[in-house]
Amino acid sequence: MPKDMAPARDPRHDILFEPVRIGPKTAKNRFYQVPHCNGGGYRDPSAVVEMRRTKAEGGWGVIFTEQTEIHQTSEITPFIEQRIWEDKDIPALARMAEAMKSHGALAGIQLAYSGINGPNLYTREVPLAVSPGPILTFTSDPVQARALDRDDIRDLRRWFRAAFRRSQQAGFDLICLYGAHGFGIFQHFLSRATNQRSDEYGGSLENRARFVREIVEEAREETKGELGITLRLSLHEGGALGFSNAEVRDFIEMHRDLPDLWDLAQGTWEACSGTSRFKEEGAQEELVRGIKALTDKPVVGVGRFTSADAMVRQVRQGILDFIGAARPSIADPFLPKKIEEGRFDDIRECIGCNICVSGDMTGAISRCTQNSAFMEEWRKGWHPERMRPKGASDSVLVVGAGPAGLEAAHILGKRGYHVTLAEAGTVLGGRVARERKLPGLAAWGRVADYRTGQIAPMPNVETYLDSRLGADDVLAMGAQHVAIATGAHWRRDAVARLHLAPIPTDPAMPVFTPDDLMAGEGPTGGRVMIYDDDHFYMGSVLAELLVARGCTVDFVTPAVKAAEWTHNTLEQAIIQRRLMELGVTIHASKAPEAVHDRGVTLGCTWTGRTSDLPCDAVVMVTSRVADDGLYQAMKARQAEWQGAGIASVRLIGDAAAPAPIAWATYAGRRYAEELDMPDRGDAVAFRREIAGLDPGASLLPAG
Repeated sequence: MPKDMAPARDPRHDILFEPVRIGPKTAKNRFYQVPHCNGGGYRDPSAVVEMRRTKAEGGWGVIFTEQTEIHQTSEITPFIEQRIWEDKDIPALARMAEAMKSHGALAGIQLAYSGINGPNLYTREVPLAVSPGPILTFTSDPVQARALDRDDIRDLRRWFRAAFRRSQQAGFDLICLYGAHGFGIFQHFLSRATNQRSDEYGGSLENRARFVREIVEEAREETKGELGITLRLSLHEGGALGFSNAEVRDFIEMHRDLPDLWDLAQGTWEACSGTSRFKEEGAQEELVRGIKALTDKPVVGVGRFTSADAMVRQVRQGILDFIGAARPSIADPFLPKKIEEGRFDDIRECIGCNICVSGDMTGAISRCTQNSAFMEEWRKGWHPERMRPKGASDSVLVVGAGPAGLEAAHILGKRGYHVTLAEAGTVLGGRVARERKLPGLAAWGRVADYRTGQIAPMPNVETYLDSRLGADDVLAMGAQHVAIATGAHWRRDAVARLHLAPIPTDPAMPVFTPDDLMAGEGPTGGRVMIYDDDHFYMGSVLAELLVARGCTVDFVTPAVKAAEWTHNTLEQAIIQRRLMELGVTIHASKAPEAVHDRGVTLGCTWTGRTSDLPCDAVVMVTSRVADDGLYQAMKARQAEWQGAGIASVRLIGDAAAPAPIAWATYAGRRYAEELDMPDRGDAVAFRREIAGLDPGASLLPAG
């Protein structure tokens, strides 16, 4: 589109760009970035500021912070969230609010008191909860909370008032009171599962709602009615005592005008942020449908929305007023602007892999498979849409068109280099071209689709399929720089985390790898043992595939549960349940010690006791071997590089070190961004912030 042409918005989508009031504030459109964590929190404030500034530039009407802890008596270490404990927290939050409002968005802060979810491992304060009991966390911390008495509740109300004052001082427009996913004190009061009180705060729904009413009223009083107050609730909490969808509706009908907006999330975090493997777009529709009729205030809901037409339907059918998004806003911070400008082919659709969630779960900085710039906006100066101009070089050869190679070619092309992309196979995408065909992983193909779609119209990027290159070919190409992204392949000898050397294997037993099954090979019946020492998604996905082929499957893992690492992507319990429902037998804390002609010998990882498991075939899902043969051949002929005009040869992605797909797209982006940049030597490769020393006086009494 010529630069002087107006944006080409489809009139069908005009409704998404209507302004909507939230109490005293007005959002410029219906795109509402709901609160989401990012692994930055109090540790990386500038990184979080620039990440959210980018979303403001991308056109979001409302942008919220992550969970922000209001007081030292309730914190969720090891998770790294924001804090608004005292006035010294205000400057960092003020920078964030300013960034969020920089392009006309409303800036919101989510305030949280974690109650029964707050172990206080950092502050060492005694946890306080609505009712006493063990702390409910992901890690079963051996800590219990004591019940809030009336004095504690008065204190808690005062702490919230202080947080409201600080939020207003920091420049926020909206406050979200967090009571969803089982994590916030407001849900704890409302739910009979966590509220067994017999005083005026317990028992009937009206009593259980008392604390919410008090806090909302005090928020308006403290902020003089100048900030919009939103309430985030779970749409359904399971269990006999959980805050059910029916009770949620009763509560909203009883308090139809209580907050300025109802922010509704599906249920548990796992249910609300389910992966695309188990949850379709708009999965919470049945739980939220009809709630708008119970209130005069706007409603926002989520559903990993990536389709503009699906968004429009939600609004036109009176289901939602705002389109809530966390993960889609990470995958493409410019989603609203691209819809507004009719640039649908440029949208990086969220693939629902939850790698972003794993950053928060592991206490690391978050990353995104689709948006390799996520959380690197400040740390490395990367932008999801704009790339720095090319450097002194002109030409780059990228060998391998998997996630790393495609991302490298894409970013290099945008920087202005002449890029030759050579792929040995007949399709682009590498591992995602194969994995997208596995059960539940179709959305992962978007990784390839987006990048091939971006590359296709670039006149400076030439793509060649069915082009397996050797060292002679690379030396003859004439490219100044070579990026080798030739991927990796799965081992078939059980070597991974437990076994560091191959186990005895009888050649009479058919042994397959994920590569074999993805190529259409492998068993189509009989009894199959899958050995999973990878602990991510692949083993369980292949178990589903084999069941669909008519096999009886034994899932063997040295871990104490199936797909152990998927705890970090909120899938583990769902995967375990799915396998059991499919009739897969799970052998936890077991590993094959030897493979025979008619079965395997399993060893207990705790006691060493062995047992025999008969089977007709074995599938090893263990570790991968980098396919770096071309790189090694080029290194061996480094003396010939200069004569061939080659300035550098780099190994990237799985060919350098196998890892999840998000690591590969990051590797491709990093290679493309750093080409022709000055060598930083041993300097840290990104900006980081160091905590300043507090010159304050000792807290100990004098003398």
